[in-house]
Amino acid sequence: MGIKEIKSPEVLPETPPMVTMEENPESLKSKKLGMYFVESDNRRSPFAGGYTTLGTTPVNIHGKPITDLSRTGGWVAAFFIFGNEMAERMAYFGLSVNMVAFMFYVMHRPFTSSANAVNIFLGISQASSVLGGFLADAYLGRYWTIAVFTTIYLLGLTGITLCATLNMLVPNQNDCNQLSLLLGNCEPAKRWQMLYLYAVLYVTGFGAAGIRPCVSSFGADQFDERSRDYNSNLDRFFNFFYLSVTLGAIVAFTAVVYIQMKHGWGFAFGALAIAMGISNVVFFLGTPLYRHRLPGGSPLTRVAQVLIAAFRKRNASFDTSEYIGLYELQGTRSAIKGSGKIAHTDGFRWLDKAALRLKEDEMNTSPWQLCTVTQVEEVKILLKLIPIPTCTIMLSVILTEYLTLSVQQAYTLNTRMGHLKLPVTCMPVFPGLSIFVLLALYYTVFVPLSRRITGHPRGASQLQRVGLGLVISIVSIGWAGVFERYRRNYAIRQGYEGSFLSAMPGLSAYWLLIQYCLIGLAEVFCIVGLLEFLYEESPDAMKSIGSAYAAVAGGLGCFVATILNNVINSVTGGGDELEKRQNSWLSQNINTGRFDYFYWLLTGLSIINFCVFVYVSRRYKYRVKA
Repeated sequence: MGIKEIKSPEVLPETPPMVTMEENPESLKSKKLGMYFVESDNRRSPFAGGYTTLGTTPVNIHGKPITDLSRTGGWVAAFFIFGNEMAERMAYFGLSVNMVAFMFYVMHRPFTSSANAVNIFLGISQASSVLGGFLADAYLGRYWTIAVFTTIYLLGLTGITLCATLNMLVPNQNDCNQLSLLLGNCEPAKRWQMLYLYAVLYVTGFGAAGIRPCVSSFGADQFDERSRDYNSNLDRFFNFFYLSVTLGAIVAFTAVVYIQMKHGWGFAFGALAIAMGISNVVFFLGTPLYRHRLPGGSPLTRVAQVLIAAFRKRNASFDTSEYIGLYELQGTRSAIKGSGKIAHTDGFRWLDKAALRLKEDEMNTSPWQLCTVTQVEEVKILLKLIPIPTCTIMLSVILTEYLTLSVQQAYTLNTRMGHLKLPVTCMPVFPGLSIFVLLALYYTVFVPLSRRITGHPRGASQLQRVGLGLVISIVSIGWAGVFERYRRNYAIRQGYEGSFLSAMPGLSAYWLLIQYCLIGLAEVFCIVGLLEFLYEESPDAMKSIGSAYAAVAGGLGCFVATILNNVINSVTGGGDELEKRQNSWLSQNINTGRFDYFYWLLTGLSIINFCVFVYVSRRYKYRVKA
């Protein structure tokens, strides 16, 4: 067996010199860790001798290399994927904006508990996305993960449609007017009826959890990273991808709301199920065009191997005479299916002990005892990425609060536009419209302008765009506090203090457009930049898990919003339940509550969050592709 000492901080030389480590064991002590590591063929493990093809090589649905790439992938394949994402987002936003009202008006649940239940559903559907990412990267691949979970999603939507259609699944609606609802005199839903609704709702969320981390990554897989236009294509893809998300949201906030008002809840939820079914057909029709990446085996197993191997050697020293080098396979081969080699970096040095090859490892190369440098670097990258999406949780909190609190504001305002009166539930469409306009002007206005300021060829780096989005979200929530203070004072002056479901003719709901449009702009810069950042920075065999980070951050934002609401209600409420409803900042009667204080609290938290983001982003080092 030959052992080679390779001087390769970034690139491996084609003919590395042979060095006998026993001749000068002290030579490594004064050298930078990672400057030298050893390559060997001796690997008695499931990885055997490694994989001889590059991890980024696209294959067809049967796992065979694609001989003619010109007939697959590219923008044509991507547009089939856009359709699936548009329908999924349409269903997601359609449920998020209608389910609170459905639980309140049909299932006769209190508004606060309905909003919390929907927030928890939204949070679970996003936070559990890591499961879909794991299955895609480990076993199924992105295509089959989408295929399986999009079918589950359709089953969940069908179940929700049945709940809104069959009388036996909802409580008695007779003699239940608006006053009865407010007084809590309507017949409440039976326990088994609520269990059924929650069951189909969470089946839908489970389906979304499998789709969300895979769709953006699978779409990005359709572009050849060896192409000269790869970076610009990837940049445009993620912008178009978010445009499809926005179109789905716009349809949910307009067409679906219109169907609900004209034809009822069953038709509204049924429309979502039909749209999802059509998108499934379109997705499967594009199968011959798709490029695939081989799943690399269980990423959690590889992470566990690194942690255990590093723990076992926690007392070993890089200065010992037993130290041979950091272990890696020879040549261009990788120990990980679906991944190329990753160059060694100096961060998280304690993890390097997992790849620390000692003399005792000559006869024991189990991956639970000795890992390759590439495997260790995978774990380093996953750890290094965590702070960036974590800093976007506050944006998700604001978006979640807007879905409920801004709607409560809109109920007290005049929603007429000339002779047209828009339903309150249509108001969240305006962030989508602002996103649509910005994406349409992105390459003609923003990129040239920002390129002059930053000198960056794409106008701004990915992290700069995330930071810009966070700044705009601060302005949005700050303005929301200013306007809510004015709205509340106006309601009290005009004698509407006790009429929190009555529109005030003299105050237009379109003042809300400022905060809506600003949060839409924040989404474009922050979320699109984050998705592109996670895809490019994630390890080759963990792209779906990397993309799931964004969804997990969104889900945590929903949970944080729910927890924050409960804390605010507990801290600012009175002693008994009636007093609490009157005095809490988030009182059901918005005119006696203090939503303005709550918005300013979110503003302060967002400013602190942005300062943390600036700190972590300045310390972040972009991945160097070997």
